[in-house]
Amino acid sequence: MRLLFFGTPEFAVPTLERLGDGPHTVVGVVSQPDRPRGRGRTPRPSPVSACAQERGLPLLRPERVGTQETVLALREWRPDLGVVAFGQFLPKRVRELPAFGYLVNAHASLLPRYRGAAPIVRALLDGARETGISVMRVEREMDAGPVALVRRLEIGPDEDAGHLGDRLARLAAEAIAEVVDRIAEDRVEWRGQDPAAATVAPKIGPEELEIDWAQSARRIADRVRALAPAPGARTRLDGELLRVLAARAEPGRADAAPGSVSVTAGAPLRVATGEGWLVPTRVQRAGGRPLEIEAFLRGRPIPDGTRLGGPAAGPDAAG
Repeated sequence: MRLLFFGTPEFAVPTLERLGDGPHTVVGVVSQPDRPRGRGRTPRPSPVSACAQERGLPLLRPERVGTQETVLALREWRPDLGVVAFGQFLPKRVRELPAFGYLVNAHASLLPRYRGAAPIVRALLDGARETGISVMRVEREMDAGPVALVRRLEIGPDEDAGHLGDRLARLAAEAIAEVVDRIAEDRVEWRGQDPAAATVAPKIGPEELEIDWAQSARRIADRVRALAPAPGARTRLDGELLRVLAARAEPGRADAAPGSVSVTAGAPLRVATGEGWLVPTRVQRAGGRPLEIEAFLRGRPIPDGTRLGGPAAGPDAAG
């Protein structure tokens, strides 16, 4: 088959690479325009654009996919099927453009749970023990199309969003390849989703980055995992931003106010929570680089009894 690939993020790169290896032909790639990235804010291609360029694949980077000019360009590629991992709404005339009349997408959840932009983060925030990939048809309603294939994946007890996202991206690549083969061989079967069982996974808001030390250590550890390696769960140390990038929950009664630091000889630094203790293992100061907690404390000791949290003091220089 002739495949048209819509993609932007790093998550989509393994799928493009897998499809690019055959047996089908990727006739064109559509991605977002180059955007300012990194500290220098230099315009750079999206991960999918960079992959397409490395492989010599035809590439379009329109501001809006649904324009008449873009649609005409897509038709010239004569695709049989479209594969999507994109960041724009795709209008009906794009969704139905391929010869088969639809596009497919690999969503990083067990649909109908966690429909939306942040399924990996939301699953970790909820302390979920299992997630997966659902390959579905793309329809107007977000992530609500019928499903052809589900692949389940157990979440590691200390796994963060970065590591889990990498594993899911590889799983998505194989799942998409399998469904494309089924479509080509006319043996794909679609199963409708149960709307009553649907949950949503909206994009993370700035207010959700802050650690609430009154929560249990387990809940806070889940938040740290869900937001690592970026943007990172955040608190304040003497009014300055501190990102907690890795931590573990420690059971036991916390005999101090939530957010209070306990430092004792021969023991790791601990922070009191509403239930139990949180043991940070990797942190980052505003404007600094991520450090293991031992290295951080060598340069910036935290006295016993210090209280973390409180109002912001100045701009978020670590973001």
